[in-house]
Amino acid sequence: MKRILMLIVVNVIFSVQASDSLKVLFIGNSYTYANDLPGMFAQIASALGDWSLVDSKTNGGYTFQMHAQDPLTYQKIHAHPWNYVILQGQSQEPSFPFAQVNNQTLPFAVQISDSVHSIQPCAQVNFFMTWGRENGDPQWDSINTFHKMNDRLRSAYLRIADSSNGSVSPVGAAWRNFRDLFPSVSLYSGDGSHPNTTGTFLAAATFYSALYHKTIPNNLSYNPGIDPIVFGNIIQCVNATVMDSLSTWKLMHHDSLLVFNATYLSGGIPGSYQFEANCPNCESLFWNFDDNQTAQGASVLHTFQPGTFWVTCTGNNACGTYTDSLFIQVGGVNQLEHHSLKLTIRAIGPNQWSIEPWSFAVEVLKAFDYTGRNVPILALKRSEVSLEFSTPIENPILFSPQFSFIRPPIWVEEH
Repeated sequence: MKRILMLIVVNVIFSVQASDSLKVLFIGNSYTYANDLPGMFAQIASALGDWSLVDSKTNGGYTFQMHAQDPLTYQKIHAHPWNYVILQGQSQEPSFPFAQVNNQTLPFAVQISDSVHSIQPCAQVNFFMTWGRENGDPQWDSINTFHKMNDRLRSAYLRIADSSNGSVSPVGAAWRNFRDLFPSVSLYSGDGSHPNTTGTFLAAATFYSALYHKTIPNNLSYNPGIDPIVFGNIIQCVNATVMDSLSTWKLMHHDSLLVFNATYLSGGIPGSYQFEANCPNCESLFWNFDDNQTAQGASVLHTFQPGTFWVTCTGNNACGTYTDSLFIQVGGVNQLEHHSLKLTIRAIGPNQWSIEPWSFAVEVLKAFDYTGRNVPILALKRSEVSLEFSTPIENPILFSPQFSFIRPPIWVEEH
């Protein structure tokens, strides 16, 4: 057995914007309009340098069926080219018995979701996972405590999202985590059901992290009058709930609607992979396997010779072009693996760019602008996970750099 040292150089193209802009429609009821959840969400975004347009349709006590049968629901959906349409049912209905949910809730949630995808093909449907009541619901044993009711709501909203090609903002999950960690802090108003200001802030922060795909800093300047210690604990709890489980909540960034995975075909030809792409409403999907071979379609097979490859899939639709990439390594005996790299790089100053997440090891990093010209890097600040260029980028919104980085040596066992 001998060890072979491999030095891998990878080039990736990132689309960069100075800040994120979202148009979000909230369709819900009193859980949404209490303390103006949409407005608080917009305030958080503004404080963090992001832009949002929000609107809402919130009728007290409305169920999914009531929203589905209300013409104003569809007028609101038509009103703007939304990035997200948030759907919330009556606070108890998703926690009821499965047969009741299947007959009285799920069909109408799917109806509204289908309408959103038809009316606004570039919008994502996102479900507002609500929370269990402070002491549960005494109507039946399966929801007569907070934790029982909260668990049923969590399962139901994930099931509804899966049936609707949607995602979930896990407010109820963050609510439970916070209650378990800080039981002395109340998130409820006096009725033990609706949120107080602290509860609404937790919900708004969860929506911000879920929709913008960003971690909220502890020094967030917007605070709706919450005790600073409680305020910081909420932010930490929200970040952990959302950012650690993006795939669980089926969350996809509004500018990254294409994702794919590769599965090695065990028992088949060595180096053979099955690639599956998921891109809602994509009109075409194009694959580049980095070995002079290409393919088209949502599901493709490809066999590699020994080596390293950066596989790229590009999808196109009326909303734009989306790209996702995967690193494939084939070599040695039973040495088959793939690694994904997903980074967000955005301008935080005229010549400074943040990188999220900073979870990969890099020894050399170079940047090129869209013309192929090298852009000198003045400093790579690992502690601040940011880059600083030696000259200002005049138009950061149009700047789309190609970052070339060298991974540290990788030892491959050859038998």
